[in-house]
Parts: sequence; structure tokens; C-alpha cells
Amino acid sequence: MKASAFVYPWDVNGDPQAPARIAALGVEQVTLAAAYHSTRALTPRHPRHRIVTAEHAAVLYPADDRWAGRELRPYAAGAWAPGDAFGEAADALADAGLVVHTWVVLAHNSRMGAEQPHTSVVNAYGDRYPWAPCIAQPATRAYLTDLAAEAAVRPGARGTELESLGWYGLQHLHAHDKTGGVGLGDAGQYLMALCFCPSCREGYGRHGLDADRLAAAVRTALEPVWQGAPSDGAWAGVEKLLGETLANTTRAYREETARTLQEQAVAAVRAAAPDGFRVLLHADPVSYHVGANPGVDPAHILSVADGVVVPCAGGTGTLTPFARQGRESAVIAANFTVVSGMGGSPGTLAADAAEARRLGATELRLYHAGLASDDDLETVRSALAGR
Repeated sequence: MKASAFVYPWDVNGDPQAPARIAALGVEQVTLAAAYHSTRALTPRHPRHRIVTAEHAAVLYPADDRWAGRELRPYAAGAWAPGDAFGEAADALADAGLVVHTWVVLAHNSRMGAEQPHTSVVNAYGDRYPWAPCIAQPATRAYLTDLAAEAAVRPGARGTELESLGWYGLQHLHAHDKTGGVGLGDAGQYLMALCFCPSCREGYGRHGLDADRLAAAVRTALEPVWQGAPSDGAWAGVEKLLGETLANTTRAYREETARTLQEQAVAAVRAAAPDGFRVLLHADPVSYHVGANPGVDPAHILSVADGVVVPCAGGTGTLTPFARQGRESAVIAANFTVVSGMGGSPGTLAADAAEARRLGATELRLYHAGLASDDDLETVRSALAGR
């Protein structure tokens, strides 16, 4: 199976040894960040720094004039990725014989939420999630679609992987995060992800729901959970808390909203891309899930995109719903964390890859070549050499 490693431009730029080191892992491809959220990242081998602080979500290349005069527009990176940081890194990696795909993070932008609070998801209690742009809002959808096209189709890239192209919810590792005191479970997380911004309130109305009554029902449903009652897992738990009719109507609205945005964004990327350019989405096969790997309907998304990148940190069973669609040309990339300090298991990569292949994976994704220790990278090299 072909393998690709995730990489940041700051892992490469200023370190002349980085491209050869990444190529020596045995990967054929790199998935290089072109638009990324705020982060604090370790660079354990870089000759100039050990920590990079990306202070806000930004594009890692010079944005073009399509954004002139628009309220919502991408932010330029600061000193952590100046100028055309993506282009510089992409050229160096290509010179080392690696195929470059873009890595584009979309509906995840805390600075936008801070400066443009009306763009954020608003829960049933009126709390805003500044990291989560509401994907139902027309201006936000236009921004995300144009950002996908611009950031994905960078010079030299032969494909893209679009992350966070869907709903974001409560789950977000925020600065000094203190949200784990109550076990919300799958059902509680869904209810806390329901948005009540003006666009979503209108959307509920189109589906026959009164937004005020729905918000009240959500708060009532969550009250026992706040008091410590267990929240059942899976969709049955949502139906139990909220009632079948309300639960399924909200799900229909949210899935339609995400599905049409994904269709628009992929179409925009294809319109801007050369022939043969591959478009993949980071995706979860449970359609009501939210986050960096938003829930999708496997049959639908594989009819829209060229494939998916599927999180396998919790097991490879997430691959099966995509593989059973039987689309021979579809890319089903199993994404494994190989940074042991972040909970990854590079030592089991060979076995994990074999199991992923058995379940229908066609490619591997390795998170993350820049963050991993030397020992982790050596373990990955050994695993990939045995493919």
C-alpha cells in the first residue's frame, strides 16, 4: 500500500536534511499543510527551533485577489510560516522524489470566531464555539468553498486532503481545556453540537421545527446528564434523550447541510485543478459525528470525492463502511498516529497496516513525520520496509 506522511512547512523550511529524512521513511507521498488551524508543535530535529507556535488559523501561502473586499477571508500566517512557506517546502520535498498533496483544514478557525462571532456555532444554551464556524451560514459556506479551491490547488500539488469539511462541535482541545468533568457520551456530544445561530434556526424552520422549542427540548434532555446520569451511546441514545422525531429531523437538516457543502467544495476544487488531481476528505463513517473527521454517508461521499482519509486510532473498523461500497477506484486511506508520545503505536504499524488492508484500505496515512521522535521514525521505517 502506498503511504503518505503528514508534514508542516516549518518541519522542512530551514532544515536541509528534512526532505531526505522523510523520503527515507519509505513513504511515496507527503500530505503538506497549506491551510491550518492554530497549534503549538514540536520540531525535535530542526536546526533553528524546537517549538513552533502558530498563533491562529492561517493559509501558509500568499492568498490571491479573490478575497478583496470580503468580510470573511483567510488570515496570513506570521513568522511561523512567512511568505510562500507551503511552496518552499513543496519544492524541497518534490526534489527528494516525494509526491506532494495539500492538507487543507477548513471549518476550524478560532480567530475568525473571535473577530467575527456571528460566524460561530451557537449551542442550545446560547454559548458560542469560536473554533467552529457554522457551515449553514451562506457567507461561511462561500468562504469555505473558495478556501478549499485556493488552498487545495497549489503549484506542484497532485492532490488534496480536506479536513474539517463539515460540522464542528464541542469536542475541541482548547487552551487549558476543562470540559471533561461530565461524561456527555456520544448522545450528549451530539446535542451540544446542535447549532442555534440565525441560519440554523431558519433551517430548522424549513424542516418543520420551532427553534425555540427545540432548544428548550435540548436543554431539558441534557439536564439529567449534567446531574451525572449516563448518556447512552450511538444514535439510539440521542433518540432516547430528545425523542425520535426531533432527533431525526435535526439529523436530516445537519446532514443535508454538510452534504451540500461537501459537494460544492469538491466541485470548486475540481474546477480549479488540473486533470488527474485527487480530492480526498477526512471522514468518519458515522454520519452524525462532528469534528476534524466529520461524519459522512459513505456511499454519498465516495460518489463525490475520489476517496477518504479515515481515522484508525480507535481501531480499523471505521474502514469497513467505506470498503463495503465496492468502489474499486476509490482511495480508502487508513490514518494511523505514529507518535508514541501522542498515544500512537508505531510498533504495531506493520500489523495495523495488514489489518487495514484486509478490511479494504488502499493506502496508509501516517501522523506525523515532523512531530515523531527519532525512535518512532526508525520504527516506521522498519515497518514500511516490510510491506
